[in-house]
Amino acid sequence: MARRAVGGTGVAGKAAGAGGVKAARRPEVRLPPLEPYGGELEPDGDYDGLEFREVDLVGQDGGGARFMDCALTGCALDETRLTRARVLDSVLTGPRGVGTDLAEATLRDVEVIDARMGGVQLHGAVLERVLIRGGKIDYLNLRSARLRDVVFESCVLVEPDFGGARLERVEFVDCTLKGVDLNAATLRDVDLRGVASLEIARGVDRLAGAVISPAQLLDLAPVLAGALGIRVEG
Repeated sequence: MARRAVGGTGVAGKAAGAGGVKAARRPEVRLPPLEPYGGELEPDGDYDGLEFREVDLVGQDGGGARFMDCALTGCALDETRLTRARVLDSVLTGPRGVGTDLAEATLRDVEVIDARMGGVQLHGAVLERVLIRGGKIDYLNLRSARLRDVVFESCVLVEPDFGGARLERVEFVDCTLKGVDLNAATLRDVDLRGVASLEIARGVDRLAGAVISPAQLLDLAPVLAGALGIRVEG
């Protein structure tokens, strides 16, 4: 069974702190021996110490459920309803699906590895000590969410929506960010220097509280000039 201990004192954490920005604290998930689970989700269900391995959860309703010390591996989550769910001290490996609804959910001390998902609804959610590593997520909705000590690592995010969200101690390491929406977002100790490709569609004026590299500043210069109403002529 997967046992993970990923601390914020690693190479990425040190690099983040080197420039004065506070490094995110990474989750330290150590799963106990797990019992296999193959049933259906129930609203307000309580799932403790369980392994969901390649379980088809398509269209099921687990709204308000609590997942504690769980491992979800290779599960299908298309249109799965997990509104206001609590996912604690758990590891999700290879989740896949479109339209997974995690609105107003709480994720704390969670690792999400190699996700292949689209249209994930996390608006109004709370993410604390979360690592999202590898994979690709299209149209991630984090509007009005609260992210604290969150690390995105070696993943691709297409048109992620952080509108009105609060990001504190959030790191992007070796990521590709396409069409990011930061409209009305609040950033504090957000480290974007490790982003391999950074494209901001809206809200470039909300970058106060973020740290970028000199090369990224040059790439963003036309967008920044436009946001500030600066005309650049030869």
